[in-house]
Amino acid sequence: MTIGLKINKEHLLITIDGVIQGIGMRPFIARLARQTAQNGWVANTANGLSIAIEGNADLQQQFLYRLNNDAPRLAVIASQTISQQPLAHFIDFQIKDSAIDGNKSVFVLPDLAICTDCVSDISNPASRFYCYPFTSCSHCGPRYSIMLNQPYDRERTTMTGFKWCIDCEHEYQAVDNRRFHAQTIACPNCGPALQLLDYAGNTLAQNDVLFAAGEYLRAGKILAIKGIGGFQLLVDATNQDAIERLRIRKHRPQKPFALMVADLAAAQALCFINDLEQQALMSYAAPIVLLKKRSGKSIADSVAPENRLLGVMMAYSPLHYLLLHDFGAPLVATSGNRHNEPICINNDQALEQLAGIADYFLMHNRPILRPLDDSIVRLIGDKVTVLRRARGYVPTPITLKSVPDMLAVGGQLKNTVAVSHGKQILLSQHLGDLDSASTQRQFDATVNDLQDFYQIKPVKIIHDLHSDYASSHSAERLAHCVNPSLKTAAVQHHYAHILSCMAEHNLEPPLLGIAWDGSGLGSDNTLWGGEFLCLHAKGFQRYAHFRPFALPGGYKAIQEPRRAALGMLYEILADLAFDRNGLVFSEPELQLLGSALSKHINCPTTTSVGRIFDAVASLLGLCQINHYEGQAAMALENCATNAIQSDAFYDFQLTETEPLVIDWQLMLEQLLDDIFKLSTNSPSTSSGRTVFNEHINKALIADKFHNTLAEIILAVAVRAGEQSIVLSGGCFQNACLVEKAVAKLKTAGFTVYCHEKIPPNDGGLAVGQLYATKYIG
Repeated sequence: MTIGLKINKEHLLITIDGVIQGIGMRPFIARLARQTAQNGWVANTANGLSIAIEGNADLQQQFLYRLNNDAPRLAVIASQTISQQPLAHFIDFQIKDSAIDGNKSVFVLPDLAICTDCVSDISNPASRFYCYPFTSCSHCGPRYSIMLNQPYDRERTTMTGFKWCIDCEHEYQAVDNRRFHAQTIACPNCGPALQLLDYAGNTLAQNDVLFAAGEYLRAGKILAIKGIGGFQLLVDATNQDAIERLRIRKHRPQKPFALMVADLAAAQALCFINDLEQQALMSYAAPIVLLKKRSGKSIADSVAPENRLLGVMMAYSPLHYLLLHDFGAPLVATSGNRHNEPICINNDQALEQLAGIADYFLMHNRPILRPLDDSIVRLIGDKVTVLRRARGYVPTPITLKSVPDMLAVGGQLKNTVAVSHGKQILLSQHLGDLDSASTQRQFDATVNDLQDFYQIKPVKIIHDLHSDYASSHSAERLAHCVNPSLKTAAVQHHYAHILSCMAEHNLEPPLLGIAWDGSGLGSDNTLWGGEFLCLHAKGFQRYAHFRPFALPGGYKAIQEPRRAALGMLYEILADLAFDRNGLVFSEPELQLLGSALSKHINCPTTTSVGRIFDAVASLLGLCQINHYEGQAAMALENCATNAIQSDAFYDFQLTETEPLVIDWQLMLEQLLDDIFKLSTNSPSTSSGRTVFNEHINKALIADKFHNTLAEIILAVAVRAGEQSIVLSGGCFQNACLVEKAVAKLKTAGFTVYCHEKIPPNDGGLAVGQLYATKYIG
């Protein structure tokens, strides 16, 4: 007699939220169900995934374990609920149609760089994807840039207009294929297609478009190419004349260009790359990584004039990969936009706006929904720090404790906006400086897009304390005109800087925050920028700041470091009775500015460390006019890194007031003495060799200046008495400064927090503005 064994069968309903759509999660779950003998279904929902499994209870524990431990590498399960349900007697396991009702998930995947498997496909003559520039799978390809709505399915992306062929449909349905339920699957028979046009919009090559584009690049032409998040401008990185022509047409005389390379070996040939930098380069985000360049390489000097760093990124899409491998050398790859305007994302827009810049256009017919510039990262200390957050990182959320739905509109420069929902902050992509009408229109579009895409209705709008910022104007307009019930609140600029770093590390006060940047409006209506703030549960106290000095010409002094130098010199020698040989002004200019300083005409005072960097760079003759933001400070850091490192620093004083004032006069006087020694350091000849009588050079002076700033940070931190120190603001993009300061603070026993995932510059302000509502209501 046969005795039947009773199987303990159960039906579980599992709901999960997190980074789980667009990475092959449903195919993974379908395969897992088959391997653990479970029937049921899986479906995308507006806020994640729902899974029903019915089968042996012991095997269900295996299913749950592997769900949480063996999921696709990009998966992040943020929350999970499991409930027991009545048996439904499923007969198989299915991937069901998505449920589009309900709250939207805050976990949406960024665009993903091409995976190694797809590289193999497009490189294999036997593959049906051979040389196809829009090849993708469940592990790579465009995501956020093409998403119309949630959940992530083809019909809610801009791929909805491309009906797949029989072969693509077969792979989409094949459970063991990596393109099983890959929403962007396409091939030459059914997917997007390339076209090559001239600047007048005339179609050129019909066949072998990529080869023709490469030939134009080899001839020194400028090519506009439609990438993942918008257009880029490409030119041969070894062709000095072509690069100079691009600089003239783009009104970008000196700012470094980024390079795109075909593979890691090409990057290593150009730059020194350590393990952390290599991980960033090869990551799915594929950002521009700032790397120390090797000497004697064949790229043109005009790629990154007088800069020891090169911005390098991998060919992150199949289109880029195929073009770079055909071209066989690095390409300059810069944003496809006019000066101070957003990048172009559609074909007609590019033909209109880039016609005076690009010679030829390599386009395709897959629409881009939102502009996503290339992200930029840099190794600072032992951490990869995001300096510009866009493609590859956006819209990954920042997790906090629960906060109400709010909107923050950031600052004027390097603008980003952010919304909060539940326990998450969603920071937009880099939008740029809000100086042009077109960028302000993109700002408005992004604000609307974030609210619509995530179905968030903010109860408050947070903006900078500076009421003349375009973002602050927009906040008031949104509150008073669009939705009169909305409340607004202003957050001080440097307080927001510190809070943005706190939000990243989930920190709570009390702590000492150090915010150094170009400038921001202070609570006393003056320009701050060298601030030490003690943060407490209800806000902050200004604990210390740098001695103020005048900026002759106001905004003009931001563009001209020589004016900051003049302002500092005037502060300690009001009659301008000093050696003027180091100042790059004509006598009439000097008389005019001296009169303005004496009469306080358009000469606002500032405590800005950013402007002190400018002044020192000017006095050293490194930079008199900033052709782009931060040029003088970058030149000074670059100079310091060439020095034989020492602990030497200049003297300074802490004035016993409330707040403390860091008096930099001794530093400046001693620095000027060193510059005088440098100028009188006449060479003598001995045994046919030229030698110098003084052991001093510009690099040593720049290094001593950085050491002095680190000593100031340590001295004030010791006085303040807080254990935790936060460094934020644009000055802390300077690796030399950060590394020196952090080393001194850690040696003294402090716990130091710096930015990693959120930019330390104004690109992180919106996060800090939202975080401020925890403390100031």
